[in-house]
Amino acid sequence: MKITTAFLHLEHTAALDEKIHESSMKMEKFFKDKGTVKWSCYVKNGMHFAEIYYHAPHCEYHAKAASDNLYHSIDMAVEKIEKQAFKKKDKFNKIHREHHEIIILDPDSAWQDHADMDDEDVA
Repeated sequence: MKITTAFLHLEHTAALDEKIHESSMKMEKFFKDKGTVKWSCYVKNGMHFAEIYYHAPHCEYHAKAASDNLYHSIDMAVEKIEKQAFKKKDKFNKIHREHHEIIILDPDSAWQDHADMDDEDVA
């Protein structure tokens, strides 16, 4: 996973790099492929913002969080990405569980023309 970071109106410290790297590794368990993670951390009106963009060939996620503490903002943004990933996974699993194979017991009657149906039955 490729990780890029950008800081605006913040001091770039080793502790922030460690926190971002640790949080990105948490997200790696949800995404099997090698996508890119772009972090953007900034301060605006006294609030600390953390934004995450995760991009891979099959999916794209974005989360933004704000709080008084940048470390808390990072944790909240990661939680939002995790929720998005869970939601997409559940939706994918529901679609594939509902997809059943159609079994035709009488192949000769399956290809017959059903012209004798009324218009009321079609609607």
